[in-house]
Amino acid sequence: MEFLIEYGYIGVFIAAFLAATILPFSSEVVLTGVLLAGASYWPCMIAATLGNFLGGMSCYWLGMLGKIEWIEKYLKLDPQKVYKVQDWIKDKGSWMGFFVFLPGIGDFIAVALGFLRANVWIVAISMFLGKAIRYWIWMEFVFKVQSFI
Repeated sequence: MEFLIEYGYIGVFIAAFLAATILPFSSEVVLTGVLLAGASYWPCMIAATLGNFLGGMSCYWLGMLGKIEWIEKYLKLDPQKVYKVQDWIKDKGSWMGFFVFLPGIGDFIAVALGFLRANVWIVAISMFLGKAIRYWIWMEFVFKVQSFI
């Protein structure tokens, strides 16, 4: 983590990207370290949000490599139910991309949205908003705590 903190904004971008993939990683630690080292607010916000967004979209594209037939074959689910869920995801479920920022399950949501062929544009917009709001809240928290110390 110290290695990434030393790289400043690039380190924040890399940490945020890795945290959004299926790798277990905490971008908040690196972001906090860079902020406490005196980095500027907006470059940190942009680096964290873009890195995390691109990492989340890589999970989405990873999911796109999957095939619906695998669900039917290996999970023994009724094909009609699978296609019904897929239709819902393509229509309204794409907005679930907003929740990709959630720790623990966010990566799986992104992969599932890709696997079920959710609307890429809606997923991208909602995912970007969710990740931006997450980092905004975190950075505000860091600055509030720092002002008390």
